[in-house]
Amino acid sequence: MAAPERILELSQAVYRVATDKIRSIKEVTGTTRILSLNALIEATRAGDAGRGFAVVANEVKNVSNNINVITQALEKELAGAIQDLMHLGETIVQELRGSRLTDLALNMIEIIDRNLYERSCDVRWWATDSAMVDCLSKATAAAADHACKRLGVILDSYTVYLDLWVAGADGRVVANGRPDRYPGAIGIDVGQEPWFKDAMAARDGNEFSVADVAVNPHLGNALVATYATAIREGGEVTGRPLGVLGIFFDWSPQAQAVVKGVRLSDEERAITRCLLVDQNHRILAASDDAGILAEMLEIDTSSGDSGDHLDSRGDTVGYALTPGYETYRGLGWYGVIVQRPHGADRH
Repeated sequence: MAAPERILELSQAVYRVATDKIRSIKEVTGTTRILSLNALIEATRAGDAGRGFAVVANEVKNVSNNINVITQALEKELAGAIQDLMHLGETIVQELRGSRLTDLALNMIEIIDRNLYERSCDVRWWATDSAMVDCLSKATAAAADHACKRLGVILDSYTVYLDLWVAGADGRVVANGRPDRYPGAIGIDVGQEPWFKDAMAARDGNEFSVADVAVNPHLGNALVATYATAIREGGEVTGRPLGVLGIFFDWSPQAQAVVKGVRLSDEERAITRCLLVDQNHRILAASDDAGILAEMLEIDTSSGDSGDHLDSRGDTVGYALTPGYETYRGLGWYGVIVQRPHGADRH
């Protein structure tokens, strides 16, 4: 970005220099015309003795007039050319900035997609664990206790989760991986949660459900992305659903690492906002920590799945729709980067 903007700066500098120098030439030619006029007056007073001096004065006047004509033509042509150059420079800078912001927005959403794809794999894999299956098929205290310990072992290796819950077909949580941190989880009724109902209704073990990022009051009011799938009889893909495994992705630190890790210069970082938004353009994560789950972002997506535009404030907006990753189709989320014009000061 530095090179195109430098070209624009140089074009503006050339315009200023040219304007200043043309003004100076006009001042000189104006002074010259006054001097030639004074010389003609004095030559007239001198009569025959001043005729030769009058010829020179007239020639100086003619030269001055010619210079003035050339200067005016130069001013008109040069001003038009430089204005066109500056306009072209501004267009190029805007196009390059918009294209770059779009690429960075796509990179953000692709990172999240890959991350969430792994979550969809985790939940489908862990639901086949014999400890989860036994917990629901045997329905004994010992089986539930073993499931809690097994979930705890998983959590020790996967630090991106707050907790993992096993819920029976009635929607009651019977085991969780962190009973010491979240002792109230067991016994919670999640039967009406969309993620639970969708998981129970899934056709087979290859399917999973996912809920929008939301505050979970049972997990310390943390923001979580919830993934779930049915725990099936015998751990088989086509087995009868016995209940659901729900896993709670610790959204805030993972999402913040993505939006704050965008490759920007220090100068850009001060005027740029990096965001992840849902299908309704509601902010899910923001590099400035503002508006999360509360602000609806202004995005013109008429260009298609990705593109850039100027918003109502004159800021450049680059956006990219989730392309999905592997078997994860995405949730209609967007990566978005909003950048103020260089030099703009807003409070």
